[in-house]
Amino acid sequence: MEEVLQNEEALQEEQAAEEMVVDGVHNYSTEEAYVWPEDPKVLKKLEWFRDQKLGLMMHWGPYSQLGVVESWALSDGDADWSRGGIDWEVTGEEFKEEYFGLNRTFNPLRFEPEKWADLAKEAGMRYVLFTTKHHDGFCMWDTQYSDYKITAEDCPFHTHKYADICAHLFESFRKRGIGISAYFSKADWHVDSYWKDDTPRGKFKYRGPSYDPKENPEEWERFVTFTQNQIRELGTNYGKLDAMWFDAGWVHPGNGQDIRLGEVIEEIRKIQPGMLCADRTIGGPYENYVTPEQCVPDEPLSIPWESCITLGTSFSFRYEDAYKSPREVINLLIDIVVKGGNLAINVGPQPDGRLPEGAVRTLKGMGEWLGRYGEAIYGTRVCAPYKKDGIGFTQKDGAVYAIQGFESEDGPVEDKVWIPYTGEFREVTAMGDERVVSVERETDGFYVTLEQSGDRKAPIARVFCLR
Repeated sequence: MEEVLQNEEALQEEQAAEEMVVDGVHNYSTEEAYVWPEDPKVLKKLEWFRDQKLGLMMHWGPYSQLGVVESWALSDGDADWSRGGIDWEVTGEEFKEEYFGLNRTFNPLRFEPEKWADLAKEAGMRYVLFTTKHHDGFCMWDTQYSDYKITAEDCPFHTHKYADICAHLFESFRKRGIGISAYFSKADWHVDSYWKDDTPRGKFKYRGPSYDPKENPEEWERFVTFTQNQIRELGTNYGKLDAMWFDAGWVHPGNGQDIRLGEVIEEIRKIQPGMLCADRTIGGPYENYVTPEQCVPDEPLSIPWESCITLGTSFSFRYEDAYKSPREVINLLIDIVVKGGNLAINVGPQPDGRLPEGAVRTLKGMGEWLGRYGEAIYGTRVCAPYKKDGIGFTQKDGAVYAIQGFESEDGPVEDKVWIPYTGEFREVTAMGDERVVSVERETDGFYVTLEQSGDRKAPIARVFCLR
């Protein structure tokens, strides 16, 4: 009974300290908590980041075989929401054993990184954000500090020519001019210096370590050394990284879990000058941009930010998933860009190494629109009034772009459009196939009349350029 009470008290303490993560979704830091970097190389890289606007996020690992949420169902403290997909007769302990054994069947023989990179380029992606390791601890690179990895002998994929997945994926994307951001979980639920059974908590696990780091400083230091070694390995052995993106926001000094991230990042920056660091939800000098998850801020943010949002219903691969349409994603991208942010759209690859056909169709559709109108997206900055009367605004190189999105192809397409912009301009042109006939100025904006083209389906969005 005493042990049960200790478990409950420890869980309550952890939950109170970790409410920045609810049902696996992280909150995001406020503008007030943001600290602008002092390193001029980091500031320069931040401007590069703000130019990119669109990234491809990818959650992939042995869990993809089951089509369930990545990692979270391992946490007994998160069982109420994360084990809904565990619909076969199995206890929590049996499930954890099965999950941690998925490495022995993970064999993505149809993984072709060059095809992934070609598709990302076609879709208009400017960087890739890839999960090198999620909370479950499985490493998608040939780490020297863990045997729970894609290149281990007990993983059937270890003999494949692309066995070191991160190495080949990063190189394929780099060759196409696509930036590289490495996702890394600061927690590791597989390594025994973080989760172990011979503690008062026993087999009951939650997000944090199964012991108190203050009471077990030597054990915690063992975990810190392990974690820093892996971060250093990715930052020094896998080519140019534009950013490292750190998940598991409960691992931070204020929660008694200090991995001394700053010291290893500064070490890596001696080799990779200006590399960005996104220490999610923590604030301070190593959260160089904030990361709203599955949401978009209501108002523009004055700091660098990136919304990570799923293309389907889950970050990990889910069988027969429903994917957003190109129209939905482009209008989501417009809403984010006019507020000054980036969109990292997440696709979960299949367990065989292919990308789902539904996701591929949407990515190609996005690329078609961006190929025509990307000038109004890439490299832009916010422009008042940001978004008003259904029109979003961006600016770049002396030009202002007014973007009108359409929720449905069946919606009305007016030939006379109200644009609530009061700044100075000499001319207005319509990008794409439409042609401006006249412009009528009013006190609080202007009307632009387009050449009539009869009945037609509404485009995803159309763009007017003001110069």
